[in-house]
Amino acid sequence: MVELEALLGVQLFDRSGRRLVLNENGRAFLPRAASLIEAAGELEHLFHGQHAAPLRVAASMTIGEHILPPLLARWKVSHPNSPVRLQISNTTEVLAAVAAFDADIGFIEGPQTHPDLSLREWMTDEMVIIASPTHPLARGLVTREALRQARWALRERGSGTREASDRWLLAQLEDVQVDFELGTPEAIKALVAAGDALAILPRHSVAASLRRGELKELRAFLPTAVRQLAVVTHRERRLGAGGEAFLEHCFEGVGKRKRSAAARSVMS
Repeated sequence: MVELEALLGVQLFDRSGRRLVLNENGRAFLPRAASLIEAAGELEHLFHGQHAAPLRVAASMTIGEHILPPLLARWKVSHPNSPVRLQISNTTEVLAAVAAFDADIGFIEGPQTHPDLSLREWMTDEMVIIASPTHPLARGLVTREALRQARWALRERGSGTREASDRWLLAQLEDVQVDFELGTPEAIKALVAAGDALAILPRHSVAASLRRGELKELRAFLPTAVRQLAVVTHRERRLGAGGEAFLEHCFEGVGKRKRSAAARSVMS
């Protein structure tokens, strides 16, 4: 470290006893150093045929559990020597991971801003209201007043699903009774299926449960709840060729999904 600081002519760390803490110079230097190390690894891989370092991807729960897995499977087939390490958490934690350089790419739910991050819109995601098949509201069209008086189970604060739910519920119903806050979609689905609470979750996360008849999608004369999913990267971090190729793969995969859905719609 001393030699590096001498070479650069600046201090990168503040020293407190035996502890080293990155200072302002060190924080500015870190992303550029990381990019150089990544580029060096790519050159080594190019000339020696070695496996590349894993691409670190952080994704919110809906994306990480339901949207990315098929894309990752196809990526592995087309890029067998380019591994991806996926970390799943809520949107707030994904943003923090990318901002701290603990993840190269983040996939998040909902509109977010962070001074150190660049955001690109990726795809839209529909939210649906669900209930137990035996719930009284599952029998026909549901009124606004019935939804206002129902008991609700929502995701924890900090999740993109919760932010999207709160925006839509506030705009359409003004106020609802939130009796449960749970940390995963699976916990919410299990609670709703076993009780009398309603929930609003991404269609991706409830599609299988709806097909099996474990949950019922409620119908109401209300606008469809749609949210934007996005990709985030650090402004000071240059993605290597592998990262750029992976992003291109994910954007192409979404395009194919849209074309496939449109074809099914026309055929039906």
